Formats: sequence, structure tokens, C-alpha cells
Amino acid sequence: MSTLLSSDAMPLKAAPARRRLSPSSVFAVALIVAGVALAFIAQGYQLFQATMVLAYAVALVGLNILTGYNGQISLGHGAFYAIGAYAAGILMDRGGVPYWLAVPAAGAVSLGVGYLFGRPALKLEGLYLALATFALGVAMPQLLKYKHLEAWTGGVGGIVLTKPEAPWGLPLDADQWFYLYALAVAVLLFWGARNLIDSGSGLALRAIRDHGMAAEAMGVNNAHAKSMAFAVSAGYTGVGGALAAIAVQFVAPDSFTFFLSISLLVGIVVGGVGTLWGALFGALFILFVPGLAEQVSKSAPWAVYGVVLILFMFVMPGGVMGLLHRLRTRLARRR
Repeated sequence: MSTLLSSDAMPLKAAPARRRLSPSSVFAVALIVAGVALAFIAQGYQLFQATMVLAYAVALVGLNILTGYNGQISLGHGAFYAIGAYAAGILMDRGGVPYWLAVPAAGAVSLGVGYLFGRPALKLEGLYLALATFALGVAMPQLLKYKHLEAWTGGVGGIVLTKPEAPWGLPLDADQWFYLYALAVAVLLFWGARNLIDSGSGLALRAIRDHGMAAEAMGVNNAHAKSMAFAVSAGYTGVGGALAAIAVQFVAPDSFTFFLSISLLVGIVVGGVGTLWGALFGALFILFVPGLAEQVSKSAPWAVYGVVLILFMFVMPGGVMGLLHRLRTRLARRR
């Protein structure tokens, strides 16, 4: 007994509990590993498509922060996608800025424009805000063609870009390297969005979405939170546009029509409103379904697209993530 109580005796410590990875974390790690492996399996046009999926997914995460988590409807996010694409194009082509600086700079430009647009738009809600963003989406292609901006935007001719080569003598071609770069950016932004949503600011965004007056009564600064949600959303979408511009190696006004804004909105609905992983499924839908519809019917591809979209809404009213959640709940009940 005296030995146990002496100062030389080592205190007994409980063994630290092992932290188990959540299913979402395991899925994320597996997805990242599969994404890296894809760079060495696919090649050429397949890697280009994979890069475009990542670009759309980043843009959809941004739109979901605004619409899914904050409840603000935007019909003009294609404009921020265009701003990000042109910001990267102008910086790289006119300013000689390296791509790895141009992409975050494009996101910062889009974030700033989003805040400037979102602040006065606070007086608008619901359909009125949707109409204001609709006007922005419709006007953007014409603004990019404006004659006094042609020295920067290239007018109708647009801007031609060069896809970056792999640095440090890495044995990767340009498609492989830029895909891996886009993957790294997407992983970083998904991680940032996850942390934002799980933080106090994310709780405030959801509180505003569910009941704005109650959120304000609890001390949430609705005006600031909504403005920042719009800014962050635009920043994410701008990064997506910058990645797409470098992948395509070309930007032109007619690439950013109002249909792009509608496609982004369709993407978050198909993937699942208010979900992060749904952005990946929405991006796959945006990229591949129009092409598949054209293969089914070259005379009426958009009719086929509409039918597919209607079927998606009937079968998966909560989007792909909603369907997966229901399936997981049923399996848990059976167990």
C-alpha cells in the first residue's frame, strides 16, 4: 500500500479511447484515393471530363451553400462562374500570372463581386431575389462582349489559354497534372465547406434558412450572414469557372449563357439540396446527361433531357443523396 502511494510510484492512466472514423470520412478517403488512381488509369479526353466534373462539383458546392444551407435562391450563378473563368483567363493571358495563383485569385474576385451584389440584394427575398440573380445571369454574356472591355475580355473572340505542364520534371503529361491540381483544389474546398457548415456560422446559415426572424431574435446578424453566404458561394463558383476555363483552354461569352445558371441549379437538385456529396452526382448529371440525350435523339435532345430530369424527380425527390439516405435507413432498420 505504501509503495502504491509513494511519490515514486507511476500514476495509473486509462488507455486512450480509439477514435473511429465516421462512414463519411472513410468514404471521403476512399474517394480521394480513387481520384488519384484515376489520373494513372484514364487519359486524354477522359481526364478532361474528370477535370470538368471537379470544376462543376466545386461550383455546385458554392451554390448549395447559398441555396441549400442558407435558403437564398439564385438563378444567375453562371455569371459568377463566368467571372471566375475570365478572371483566371485575363490574369494568365494578359498578366502572365501562373495558373496556381490565377485560380485562387479568380475565386477572390468572384467572392468580392458576390459580396457587392449580395449586400444590396438583401432587401429582396424569395422570387424577387431569384429575379435579380436571373437578370445578372442574362446580362453577363452581353457585358463580356461590351466594346470598352474587349481589350481585356477579347470580345466575341474570347481568350485562348494554355494548359500548364507538370513542374519539377514529374513524369506526368499536362492532362494528368492539371487533373491532379483540380482534385487537390476540390478536396481543399470540400473540406473548407464541411468545416464551415459544421461551425457556428453554418448553424447560423441554417437557422436563417429555417426561420429568419427566430434566428435574428437569437442574436444572428442576418444581413451579414446572408452577405457572406452570397460571397462565399460566388467565390466557390468562381474557382469552378477558373478550373473549367484552364481545362477547356478557352473562354468566350457564349460559353456562359443563362442555361449554365439553370444547369447549376438542376445539379444541386439532382444531387440533393443541402448536401455536400450531392455536388459530385450533380456534376456528373450536368456533364454527361445532355450528351447522352443527344445520342438518344439528335432531333430532340432537350426533350429527352427533360424526360430524364422528370424521371429523376419522381424516383429521387430528395436527389441522389436523399435516395442513398433512405436506403441506408432501411438497411439499418432491417439489421
